[in-house]
Amino acid sequence: MKLPKPEAGDFWGGLAAMLVALPSAIAFGVIIYSPLGTSYAAQGALAGILGVTALGLIAPTLGGTNRLITAPCAPAAAVMSAFALEFMHGGGSVESALLMISMLGLLAGLLQILFGTMRLGQLIEYMPYTVVSGYLSGVGLYIIAGQVPKFLGASKDVHFWESLASPELWKWQSMVIGAVTIGAMLIAPKITRVVPAAILALLAGVLAYFGLGFIDPALLTLEGNPFVVGTFSGGGNFSDAMTGRWHIMGDVSFDQVKHILVPALTLAILLSIDTLKTCVVLDALTRSRHKSNRELIGQGCGNIASAVIGGIPGAGTMGATLVNMSSGAVTRYSGIYEGVLALIAFLILGSLISWVPVSALAAILIVIGVRMIDRHSFQFLKQRDTILDFAVIAAVVATALTVSLIAASGVGIVLAVLLFMREQIGGTIVRRKVPCSQIFSKHVRTLDEMAILVERGERGVVIELQGSLFFGTANQLYKALEPEIKTRDYIILDMRRVQSVDVTAVHMLDQIKVMLAERNGYLIFSHLPQSLPSGRDMQKYFDQVGLVRPESPVRVVGELDAALEWVENRNLKAAVYTPGEHKTLELAEFELFKGRKTETLAALESSMEKRSYKAGEKIFQRGDTGDEIYLIRSGAVRIVLPLSDRQTHHLGTFGRGSFFGEMAFLDGDVRSANAVAFSNTELYVLSRKVFDTVAENHKMLALGLMTGLARVIASRLRYTNAELRVLEL
Repeated sequence: MKLPKPEAGDFWGGLAAMLVALPSAIAFGVIIYSPLGTSYAAQGALAGILGVTALGLIAPTLGGTNRLITAPCAPAAAVMSAFALEFMHGGGSVESALLMISMLGLLAGLLQILFGTMRLGQLIEYMPYTVVSGYLSGVGLYIIAGQVPKFLGASKDVHFWESLASPELWKWQSMVIGAVTIGAMLIAPKITRVVPAAILALLAGVLAYFGLGFIDPALLTLEGNPFVVGTFSGGGNFSDAMTGRWHIMGDVSFDQVKHILVPALTLAILLSIDTLKTCVVLDALTRSRHKSNRELIGQGCGNIASAVIGGIPGAGTMGATLVNMSSGAVTRYSGIYEGVLALIAFLILGSLISWVPVSALAAILIVIGVRMIDRHSFQFLKQRDTILDFAVIAAVVATALTVSLIAASGVGIVLAVLLFMREQIGGTIVRRKVPCSQIFSKHVRTLDEMAILVERGERGVVIELQGSLFFGTANQLYKALEPEIKTRDYIILDMRRVQSVDVTAVHMLDQIKVMLAERNGYLIFSHLPQSLPSGRDMQKYFDQVGLVRPESPVRVVGELDAALEWVENRNLKAAVYTPGEHKTLELAEFELFKGRKTETLAALESSMEKRSYKAGEKIFQRGDTGDEIYLIRSGAVRIVLPLSDRQTHHLGTFGRGSFFGEMAFLDGDVRSANAVAFSNTELYVLSRKVFDTVAENHKMLALGLMTGLARVIASRLRYTNAELRVLEL
């Protein structure tokens, strides 16, 4: 895998990111290891540093997201410290706990690689905001609850509520150091942004500790000092401890392995969400796109490497990433530099870690925990429509604090799905309902035909559906169609705005089809999406479930116009109206010339040109000059507007007895669209020049023609205006 060329800003970005990530990683390590005993706090601090190193070297190399900084994070600390505490309370040994902690990080990394291999990265990105908000707030409160006793100086066996209720357990030295650290954490950004606030806060806490050492000399003693991280347990070094940890792997039972499966899954999901959430923010800021599945594989490999060397797992962290970006980082090298610099800091400053005050680390984590709480979510309480969204966040927080983080995520997802279903069920799936007497196809009819279609149009109805047709809205669909089934012969369902369809909705549509068939009615679908958001082809799905069969009273047409035209043709035939498409009209049979004298029409016809066109033949095209009006004796003509070399827009279809080309006949301008013979067509063609000559001798004929043109055009406009008013409702 080829790395990009490093930029000058990558080093400075990596340095700034390391200064942000390192103090937090030390604090997270102390949290995880503190349930094992106060003597293991230093080992936890070193585990945090090793985690920064391993994650910084491996994750950016394999993950590939530029500027992303991977380091130990709060969700990892929350899950792993809860696991360590539960394991020790269950009677586990310290040696087994150390191995289980490493195996937990190892298994979480393997699961992340599995997520990426199975291409689940995109799914994790779509975690509902309410769930993410609730889980982050829950983790923040969990961290605060775990650090308050340390801030107050209570022993490790004292929990949150017990520490608050027992002032006699408080140590004033811890509270002073913690208060100084919090103050520095809050004030530092206002003074300078060159050095990260966490570094200045930790330095202030250390200075406060040694300042108190002049008042209380016992603080300057490292052995048995509860106020500082302290030395390694057992007097051995860290490498010996790691070697011993993996040597006892043969003593691990299957029950112990099963014990880490759920926490590992929890950890893998939370770390993946944390990483991808940071990647999404980074994409928005840098106008780039990360590769979710590849990043998960890189993160998993980094967490495996961290677990193998005794580090703690982590994820792409928002704070360090933003600092890295703002410091000039451009490529993945910034993350690698961060890992290398963390290792150098460990080698140089490792001996000083023993003197880091526990309450200073607790204070830093308390500030981090407070900042993780989504205070903006309280805005949801101000609006009636968002109160239930706040309830989801509250439920996730409550579950995170009382059960577990994975249970909280599950509860949040279930509640978010229920809210979505409630919104879908509460909204209407019928966008518009229009009888066929008020909406017409693009097939231009004669006035007699239009009168029949208006009269018989109530036999059909167009219903435009929207949203999701599924088990939650199937009953609403039936109630919307039930009154139409009893009174209509044709129900046209416009499906263009339908987002999804499930088998329950299809079964309901099948029942409606059967009920219509009993009355010799038809169910007609138009605009069936070929590709729903789920990727499903709706027409193929209807075929597969048996809704559409050749013998069934169901028709599927591409456009609403085709459905309307089919219904109109059946209504005209049902009215014993015979269009006579194969009979060629004579001039006297056109509406424009009814009641005119035979000799006058004969004079006009003699000046007209008769033309024949085969189906598909072009009569004229957009931009052509011409002043002719065309009267259709037989067949049909389509008027289309060319959009490109391959695309056209159907404006209307003109049948026997209709006319077209009247605009150029009236104003002499160029043609505005193409005219194409839809079937074999016979035409009368009358040019304006010839008409003007005839009009000099037959003024009443000319007046009648113009009056007829005006009457038909006005009628078309009236129907169009009425249709537009209906569609606006």
